[in-house]
Amino acid sequence: MTDLTNKYETAKQNSIEFMKNGQIADYFNALLEMNKYKRLLVAVTAN
Repeated sequence: MTDLTNKYETAKQNSIEFMKNGQIADYFNALLEMNKYKRLLVAVTAN
C-alpha cells in the first residue's frame, strides 16, 4: 500500500511540473497515471 501511495505522489508531483512547464500531453498522461494508482488504492482499501 505504501508503494502505491508513493507512486501516486510521484505522479502527482510530475503532473504539477508538467503543468508549470506547459507540457500538456505529458500532464494528461500523468493525470491518467494518478487515476490508475488512485483506483488501485481504493481497491486495496476496500479489501
